[in-house]
Amino acid sequence: MKNQIKTILLLGALSAVLIGFGSLLGPGMFYLFTALAVLMNVGAYFLSDRLVLRMHGAREVAPHEAPALHEMVSELAGRAGIPMPRVAIIPADYANAFATGRSPEKGVVAVTEGLLRLMGPRELRGVIAHEIAHIKNRDILVSTIAAAIAAAVSYAGNAVQWAAIFGGGSQQSDDEGGSPLGALALAIVAPIAALLIQMGISRSREYLADETAARLTQDPEGLALALQRLTRAAEVIPSHPQPATASLFIVNPLAGGSALLSLFSTHPPMEKRIAHLRAVARHLGIAA
Repeated sequence: MKNQIKTILLLGALSAVLIGFGSLLGPGMFYLFTALAVLMNVGAYFLSDRLVLRMHGAREVAPHEAPALHEMVSELAGRAGIPMPRVAIIPADYANAFATGRSPEKGVVAVTEGLLRLMGPRELRGVIAHEIAHIKNRDILVSTIAAAIAAAVSYAGNAVQWAAIFGGGSQQSDDEGGSPLGALALAIVAPIAALLIQMGISRSREYLADETAARLTQDPEGLALALQRLTRAAEVIPSHPQPATASLFIVNPLAGGSALLSLFSTHPPMEKRIAHLRAVARHLGIAA
């Protein structure tokens, strides 16, 4: 519940940035950029499952090709109360997994060959439960809404910056009693603020998926152990994914860098995720 409320508040803050920034533009321009962002992201929303699977070379597998994996996905989907997602395997040595699909009826769980080799049954069950949780919580829909709003702010910011460079916004700002430099500063700051809020929404959904997975399996420690092993494995066999899809994976394949860069991370710090899972275990009265 806490992370659901946080997501709602962050989406509200992102919408407020868009509405406030729209006051810098004429109604026509503001609506144009908002419509463009919505159209682009709605297109991505409806095509996301096919696009992301193709980008990573994922192959859908039938039950007879991976019976244990299918059985695990089916059991956890039943616990979550959603239809059985499709199952895909990515031919890669790095260990990671993601879920996609615009609704529970269109859900797909994809895992790498490296993950299947690395994980024991308890850890793999935690990973699969995390991905099932993303589908159950409709996180693709939430991330698409956040991306649409953030993109609209970014497009509008670019428009204001170009107008300021070429002097197109000076007369309008003077007529309204505003400062062209102030408008330019806001045009630079607003997209950064929107991106930070969007990343905050993504991190909140990761915490929620971890918590939902813990409740589905009644084994938070299984997922905590999996996250620890995935983090260590990433140091040995790094992945080279498309940056645009990094937020989909259970562990950030682009992890690393300074504290400043962590502000823009789509995932919470691993130690905080593990601590959260162990707090959930204590709340549920489950021993490690």
